[in-house]
Amino acid sequence: MRAVAIVPAFNEEGAIAGLIGEIRAFDPSFAIVVVDDGSHDRTADMAEAAGAHVVRLPYNLGIGGAVQTGFRYARAHGFDLAARIDGDGQHDPAELVHLLGPVVDGTADICVGSRFAGADGYRSSGVRRVGIRILARTVSTLTGRRVTDTTSGFQVLNAKVIGLFADDYPHDYPEVEAAVMLHKHRLRLVEVPVLMRERSHGSSSITAVRSAYYMVKVMLAILVAMLRRPAPRESV
Repeated sequence: MRAVAIVPAFNEEGAIAGLIGEIRAFDPSFAIVVVDDGSHDRTADMAEAAGAHVVRLPYNLGIGGAVQTGFRYARAHGFDLAARIDGDGQHDPAELVHLLGPVVDGTADICVGSRFAGADGYRSSGVRRVGIRILARTVSTLTGRRVTDTTSGFQVLNAKVIGLFADDYPHDYPEVEAAVMLHKHRLRLVEVPVLMRERSHGSSSITAVRSAYYMVKVMLAILVAMLRRPAPRESV
């Protein structure tokens, strides 16, 4: 099965080369595409120097637009599997072995690495932790399946999900809305516990105030996602 690692990145020049090296160490057969989301630093140059194919967006689209670009690349090039790995280096590519299993053996269409599914859950800030729990319970109630990490950017997807997300992917709050989309399209999502590394380069743009603002808007987005009809899809 042909697999590609999709790495959305914005101003991650300090982490991107090391991450690409770790992906290659995990499995040299993986193609790697870095979607540079209008970075102001040398992210794209560093990724190219490390041997990744780079798609340079002319301006910052945000995480949803960057990730969808990666899914469109994966579909256009006929990949059977896609691994989404954030460009900040907090995901350990060695843990892809746990995410690949359920998708490769056909028991899941998408496997999400959850920071909170295991006994030793990731410890984020108090505000963010409360927000994530509220979102997880909301999505679990709406979809009828237990979800613990609605904002994880560490995923492995099969061709069905690649095709769905290439056609229609949320831009503002992608992971949360995408979980609802998967439910409406009757695609199988499973979670596996993964460890989350501390960010070693750069800084997160999410503050306590932004977290609260995010919570209000994402709850409205979930409501809209539940009410909207599934978009027509192109053939995979």
